[in-house]
Amino acid sequence: MNTNRIYGHQELALLYFPNVLPSSASTQLTRFIRRDPELLSALEAIGYRKGLRLYTPLQVRTIVDHMGDPENWNL
Repeated sequence: MNTNRIYGHQELALLYFPNVLPSSASTQLTRFIRRDPELLSALEAIGYRKGLRLYTPLQVRTIVDHMGDPENWNL
């Protein structure tokens, strides 16, 4: 996964949840972020806020650091 580019919320969500509808993938990613206080805090410290639709490369790396690479990630 290229963590040096901007990802849309749905685009990133589909990497983690490839076998569900795009809207469901987005919902699941949002839930994972909000249910992990450490991840949420780390993201907020670098500009994340509710309703954000694009993730900067730093935010993407933070998510990958906490959740793992989507290619190796299992729910």
